[in-house]
Amino acid sequence: MGLFDHLFPDSYDDSVEGEDYYLTKEGYRVMTESYLVKRGYCCANGCRHCPYDPKAQKGNRKLRHDVAKRYNK
Repeated sequence: MGLFDHLFPDSYDDSVEGEDYYLTKEGYRVMTESYLVKRGYCCANGCRHCPYDPKAQKGNRKLRHDVAKRYNK
């Protein structure tokens, strides 16, 4: 089990590169906004594409207004 595996549901293993995440030139996996919206809550790790407001508040489920509009939520 990896260090951050507890932050992602079992479907994390089924994530699709380019849709759910992309790799940085250093090899880090960066989760996309759409993946984070699908996950449904904030993990409080300061994700680059965090769709929640306020950012980095563990368990937060309130999407930013602009994100909610894009995803019709």
